Order: sequence, then C-alpha cells, then structure tokens
Amino acid sequence: MRGTTVLPGEGNSGLPGGGSSGSPGDPGMPTHRLEVPMPNTLPFAIGTFDTIGPMSRASFPHRHTFHEIVHVTGGTGEHVVDLAHFPLRPPNLCFIAPGQVHHWENVTSLEGSVILFTDDFLLDHPADIRALREHGRRSWLELRDDAADKAARLVADLDGEYRAGADGFESVLRALLHVLVVRAARLPARQSQDPPSRRTRPGSVAAKFVTLLGTPEGSLQSVRACAQHLGVSESYLSDAVKTTTGRTPGELIRQARVHEAKRLLLRTELSVRQVAGRVGFADPAYFCRFFRRETGASPGNFRRGGGDIHHDHRLESIARARPRA
Repeated sequence: MRGTTVLPGEGNSGLPGGGSSGSPGDPGMPTHRLEVPMPNTLPFAIGTFDTIGPMSRASFPHRHTFHEIVHVTGGTGEHVVDLAHFPLRPPNLCFIAPGQVHHWENVTSLEGSVILFTDDFLLDHPADIRALREHGRRSWLELRDDAADKAARLVADLDGEYRAGADGFESVLRALLHVLVVRAARLPARQSQDPPSRRTRPGSVAAKFVTLLGTPEGSLQSVRACAQHLGVSESYLSDAVKTTTGRTPGELIRQARVHEAKRLLLRTELSVRQVAGRVGFADPAYFCRFFRRETGASPGNFRRGGGDIHHDHRLESIARARPRA
C-alpha cells in the first residue's frame, strides 16, 4: 500500500486482530491510525478487504484517526456505526469519520473496496472534510441503478490510479475522491433496521450518560472516556446529549463534579485538598478556581455557609429537559 499501513500500536496487544490503543495510558476503545512511515508517502490507500488487512473487517468496536470509505459489493451480516445496525444489502457505500466507533457483526463473504485517507490528503478540497463528517452521521448509503454504476466506476478508477502511480496520479486521486464525496451527498441514507429492542436512540444514550455521571467514578471521566464506556463516538454522544438535554456533555460533567464537591464539603470532614482529589483535581488551587467559577463561592465559604450561599444545582432529569428553541 505504498508504505501506508494500519499498524497495531503500543499497548492492548491482546485485543482481537492485533488491536491498538490510540494513546499511551488509554486502555479503552482501540484506536487505529494511518501510519505514513516516509515523509513523502501519500496519506491515502485503497484496496480490497484482504489487501488492506484484517482490521478492515474487525468484529470488535474500534475507532480511527483517519477517514474510511467502504464500497460493499458482496456479503451478508451487519455493519454497526455508533450503535446503529445496518444490514448489508450490496452494493452499499459507507462513510466512517475519524473518531466514530464501528465494527462488523456476523459477516460472511464480505467483498468490496476500502479507501483510507487523512485530512491532509484533502488539501485541494478542504470543504470535503466537513462533508465527510456529515456523511459519517448518516453513514450507510443506498446504491441503486445509475448511482451504483457511477460509484463502482469511481472506485475502480481510484484503485487503478493508485496502483499505476503514473505522473500526476495524486491530483487525479484527489479529484476522483472529491467527485465521490459530492455525489454521495445526493444519495439517500439507509436507515438502521434494528428492531426496537436493539435500537439505541439519542435519548437512551443521553439517559445512560446521566446515569453514568451519577456513579462514584462517572463524574471523574472525560467526555472521551464516557463515550468509550458507552460504546459511541464523542460526536454522537455530544449530539445525543445536546439534543435531549439542551446541554453539552462537558457542561453536565462539570455540574456533576460540582454537585459531588458540594456533597463532600457539607457532609464530610475532608479538607479542601482532599475534596479536590476526590472530584478529580490534582491541583487544589485549580479546584478552588473551578468551584468559584461554577458556584460563585470558594469551597471554604460554601462550607462555612452550610450550603445556603448558593443553590445546590443537581443534574436535570432527561424527562424534564427544556425544549430546544
């Protein structure tokens, strides 16, 4: 693949298929990167599921740091993107944006092409970066009749240009990819066909997120860690929580930390330094600034006032979320 490979990383070596962790100390969702070993190597690759490698059909949830477009021409089973299940009914075109969580389930005889590339490859068409992330939100596209023929020809041309490597092939690849992205925007999305018992709606994800924040360790986690715990991408979690509650996951995490800090200040004899550590702050001074910003009072004043200085704002119920304007 012209020196461009999806490589297993440092850690999580026991994961199925040689999974890799995206960053040191991150034992959560395996993250895979498009590694370019030489300075002038093209950050682009295209091939079959076999030539790209076993990670292209991984059956365990994972995410990428790069874009992936899958042109499915054969096979049975399901592709799962951010908990939505899409039955394979070839031909299909699938877009996975960086950070999205996906995997294949019960797949047999999977055939087609896989296209991998980074944002850097889209220098000629920067608007395609935004378009590709929008494609990732609807992910699974129908290919019928003329659309199927056009997509197949484009993918074949991309593969041919990449293999031949003739003069100017990089610009041709970028142009062909741009056409594929633009034409995909005209196609209807394939809706997830999960039965109701298996379908995970945004409200359900938001409710699970709020429940997670109510656990002792939940409010100590980052948005990314919460998304990994729930098995969705950060963008999907953000959209689900914002749509359901009108607030961002970060806002709710901060609110949960404040609530726990207030509880500890009023109900225990822990020092401010100890309270800071319990709610995830290694630096007590930073915790004091955070607490004052969120409540208008220092931790000491809040404790001395018995909690009467400011109201104890608890996590709002999903059911009582304010309607969006």
